[in-house]
This record gives sequence, structure tokens and C-alpha cells, in this order.
Amino acid sequence: MGAGLLARYPEAKSYFDRASVFLDYDLLELCLNGPDELLNATVHSQPALFVHSVASLASLAHRQPEWMQSVVGAAGLSLGEYSALAAAGVLEFEDGVRLVQQRGAAMQAAADSQPSGMASVLGLSIEDVQAVCEAACLPGEILQVANLLCPGNTAISGHRASLEAAEAIAIQKGAMRFIRLAVAGAFHTAIMNPAVDRLKTAMAAVPMKRASFPVYSNVDAAPHVEPKDFSSLLAQQVVTPVRWEASLRGLIAEGVEQFYEIGAGRVLAGTLKRIERKMACECVGD
Repeated sequence: MGAGLLARYPEAKSYFDRASVFLDYDLLELCLNGPDELLNATVHSQPALFVHSVASLASLAHRQPEWMQSVVGAAGLSLGEYSALAAAGVLEFEDGVRLVQQRGAAMQAAADSQPSGMASVLGLSIEDVQAVCEAACLPGEILQVANLLCPGNTAISGHRASLEAAEAIAIQKGAMRFIRLAVAGAFHTAIMNPAVDRLKTAMAAVPMKRASFPVYSNVDAAPHVEPKDFSSLLAQQVVTPVRWEASLRGLIAEGVEQFYEIGAGRVLAGTLKRIERKMACECVGD
């Protein structure tokens, strides 16, 4: 992770170096050489993804200095919302690193407290996915829609036993695939409630500025610019479903003609194909 970015934009190393000062470990070494089980741990993956995204954005700004002048708005999927806020000037880089480190640690602790996880359900309507969750959820457990990504692609999240029961039910209902996600626990559900207070405390110590362009929140899929809104919404975000499809449709309705996917992965490009197939999307990162 990060090798391709560094090859194209060597200056990206400075962002990893600056982050390592606060993290007390060599972030770039971990990204480039692993081991995978350490990098994939939530407490490490969240700072890694944030720093990689911010460095990727810097590479785009270096290549196209005029780019920021035409931004209509931004959105980020789950952790990516912090990168979107950094892009909009709401968070300074070092403050963002501190926040996502605290977020990762808090969510890891909540996940470790009880067996849970997430899965992507492909090929079912949102109504059918909700019905799967209701049918599979065991007494006293949680299983619910966690990410509304695009038509036919919905992530569910909850206790492990209920999640395991959901696979057979989803396939029986006609799901094309049921994919277990490599995450620590049931993100975007009440299982993450223990992380909320810790995240609020961390955010109270971080100054936030008014956004230079609207950032669409995962919680309500609406554009926001005021710092007070972001503090509240980021705390809610870890326990509520991510409304990704609605956020992208909101940006398109505002006149966006070109999307840029900043950072690792191709989630934006993939979901856009199911929402507005002809929409242009340039991937900037690895």
C-alpha cells in the first residue's frame, strides 16, 4: 500500500513521516511491507488510509493546481469522510491523524468486546436485505444494514452468529454473492456505542474550520459546511448506516460532471457504475 503513489509522487513520503511522529511507529514501513495482519488491524488501517488519501490528494493538486477551484463538493465512505474533511480544510493534517488514530483504537476496542463482523450482500434490493437481517438476527443480537452503497450492493453488520445465519438466507432469497468483509467488527451499528464517547472526547480537543466546499455526511447524505455539524455527525457516524448512494446522487444533482477517487481502492468507481454508468471517475492513488 502506497508504493504506486510514492513512485509517481515521491513527496508523499513527507505525509507518512509527519504522521509517524504522532503514531510512534513507522507508518510507511507498515504500509509498504506489512505484515498484513498488523496493517489490517483497525487501529493501524484507519491512520494508514487517512494519510494515504491526503497524500494522494496532494499528488493531484501538484499535477493539476487548478483542480481545487472547481470542486462542487466531497464525500467519503466511513473513514473516508475524515479525508474529505481534510480536503475541505475542516481538519488540519496532524489533527486528522490524531482523530483517526483515536477512532481506530475506540472501534477496535468495541469490536474486541464481542464477536461481530460485516458482509456485503450482492444482487438483492435493500428491502430484501432488510428482510434477511430480520430473519437471521438471533434473540438479543444485532444485525442490520450498515452501508447503502449502490443498487444491488448493500453491506450488513452485526453479531457473528447472526451474520453467519444470514448467508444461507440471503442466497436462498437470490443473492448473487455474500462476501465476508475483512474488518474487526460490526461497524455502523450499536455494537460500536462504546466508541462514541471516546470519539466525542477526541473531537472536543480538535479545532475544526468552516468547510471551503460542502462535505456530504454519511449520516444524512446532506451537504454541510459548519464545524458544529461535523462534530455531531462524526460521532453519530460510527453507529448509523452509511448513506453512500444517496450522497453520490446528491453530488450528481448539484451538477458534478467529474468524480475523483482519492486514495486506495476503487469503491467510488465501482458504485458509480451502478448509479450513473456514464459518469467520469478518475482514480488517484495506488
